[in-house]
Amino acid sequence: MGDDLSTPPPVSAMPSRILAALSRLIADPADPSARALYLAAAEQARNPAFYTGLAVPDTLDGRYELVTMHVYLLLRALKGRGKTAHDVGRRLMEVMVDDFDRSLREMGVGDTGIARRVKQMARGFAGRQTAYDAAIEAPGDEALDVAVDNNIYGTVTDVPAQTRAAMVAYIRREAAPPDASRLAELLAGRAAFGPVVEE
Repeated sequence: MGDDLSTPPPVSAMPSRILAALSRLIADPADPSARALYLAAAEQARNPAFYTGLAVPDTLDGRYELVTMHVYLLLRALKGRGKTAHDVGRRLMEVMVDDFDRSLREMGVGDTGIARRVKQMARGFAGRQTAYDAAIEAPGDEALDVAVDNNIYGTVTDVPAQTRAAMVAYIRREAAPPDASRLAELLAGRAAFGPVVEE
């Protein structure tokens, strides 16, 4: 007699990666908000004004820098804002790493190289997080200008000072501590970024 195709495979037969993803979706109440925040960060990173007005290179590196910078800004807004904010921020990080994995697979990176590449990308994000935090807390804009030049403009040369200054102004504006209303919006998965360049 052939196999009964109507019977689903036992849970134990599912790959561990799929099991982990399913368990997070089922058990983690922070997941919907975190996914919505990540999508908002990715959408803002695709804003053409970054590439046409602020000279961000329209490359894999440039898009990576903008996505991670916007995720950083969301994590900064959630940091130290209570358990729910902590849980949403933790899950937001996981969603970003999952997207790194998915993107590499779509680019044809083999299974043997994905874990190493994802770890490199996550480590790179952690380094940027530290650099941006220190630069935003530093007096003046010099440290943030250096962080922007090293990261967002790290693969290009001769970016005008006024262009970097506009990027610094954008980051400073978006890094402002959230008020109670904005925090509630973030916890609900709604992120509203301002214009890339102020009129």
